[in-house]
Amino acid sequence: MTNRFLFSKLVSTISVLAIFSSAFSVSGETSQRPNIVFILADDLGYGDISLFGQKHFETPNIDRIAKEGMRLTQHYSGSTVCAPSRSCLMTGLHTGHTPIRGNFEVRPEGQLAMPAETVTVAELLREKGYTTGAFGKWGLGFPGSEGDPTNQGFDRFFGYNCQRIAHNYYPYHVWSNKERVMLTENEGTHEGVYAPELIQEKTIDFLEENKDGPFFLFVPHVIPHAELFAPERYVTRFRGKFLPELNYEGTDDGPNYRDGGYGSQPESHAAFVAMVTMLDDHVGQILDKLKALGIDDNTIVMFSSDNGPHKEGGADPEYFDSNGPLRGFKRDLYEGGIRVPLLARWPGKIKAGSRSRHVSAFWDFLPTVCEFAGVEAPSGLDGISFAPTLLQSGEQAKHPYLYWAFHEKGGRVAVRKGDWKLVKYNVDEDPIAQWELYDISVDVGENKNVATRHPEIVKELAELAERSETPSPVDKFNFKRPVN
Repeated sequence: MTNRFLFSKLVSTISVLAIFSSAFSVSGETSQRPNIVFILADDLGYGDISLFGQKHFETPNIDRIAKEGMRLTQHYSGSTVCAPSRSCLMTGLHTGHTPIRGNFEVRPEGQLAMPAETVTVAELLREKGYTTGAFGKWGLGFPGSEGDPTNQGFDRFFGYNCQRIAHNYYPYHVWSNKERVMLTENEGTHEGVYAPELIQEKTIDFLEENKDGPFFLFVPHVIPHAELFAPERYVTRFRGKFLPELNYEGTDDGPNYRDGGYGSQPESHAAFVAMVTMLDDHVGQILDKLKALGIDDNTIVMFSSDNGPHKEGGADPEYFDSNGPLRGFKRDLYEGGIRVPLLARWPGKIKAGSRSRHVSAFWDFLPTVCEFAGVEAPSGLDGISFAPTLLQSGEQAKHPYLYWAFHEKGGRVAVRKGDWKLVKYNVDEDPIAQWELYDISVDVGENKNVATRHPEIVKELAELAERSETPSPVDKFNFKRPVN
């Protein structure tokens, strides 16, 4: 770490603390630390919200976060699928270092658990006096494991522990902390309780119960991940408006019914818009509740998505231009698979209507909120606080580079340094797989591979990729051959 970087970090930290000192001082007393809300959509594409180019439908409440705060247009998810992306968010480490580096099923319910020694943002905030809650989809440890959310820093959890079961919106059960809550209204083929609505009720309850703060509310929403189901009152608003419709024939009985198989949907387009509209409504309800409780001005709200748009269960991202100008979808390491919106709102602190092209990623969330909360972040993180960017104060430290690894689809790797983006597919399967190089300052769609023109840049970034992987005790999370 250079002296210049250390000086830059010191200046930015002093500036942020100076703002906090003046902002939170009331008649010589220091008020409570800010509340923190992070809303995470599931498989929402870069182009799926209005302010980022969506023309087919509107997302006024999600847009409201940006209009009343800041939009960051060069922000990246932790990974290109659910579990590792969330692991990066929780730990401040990228996929070469974070403990969960891929989706890893554990039967009968759940995913591979984060180790007990994992340090999460929830644990750090709770140690500082924050009440912590997570409402939605977890995916980082099966029920009762060391990775269970209640064993990773969350005082309150309500929702789906398991990603597979979260494929279905009328599940037979959800979890309340360590208690399995049976949804008897959904027995058999009944559709009595739409789980995202129940989870939203508990989310609002958490706000009301903890209005005196400080609190950290993590909302890993399950929408708009497949299956494409929404309550009829939402679907009817959009029926027949997105023709020609797409008919998806899915799983309506048998062993995979409500155990991961997506249900059939003859109106996939209308259902998708209905789901995103419900997500937008839920965001609006959270914002409205914060204001009604009188804690709006002391609450930071962030919104993002865990990866790019999916093509499952009847989803049709080409129809909706869900990845906007970007190439690729979920499971890709092209921009469309990992570049996601980040919106941040903090009335009176983050300038309304502001924008930033600061390059950031999920692993920056932990050090950022630690800085806001006055918590000392652990050493050895890959993340860098972007508090100076949000507050437009002090000098913002920049990443020397960003790194992603994906251990499915033959193994995939990507590095971004400055405006250069290096990508390799089939790392495990093709011993002569070639690097692809893109200048995303002029080619954000990654259409023109310029690797042969810049071999020195390819070499430099490939070496960075090689140095960014530490061995995992989980064999599935290691490449079979060197990435370089």
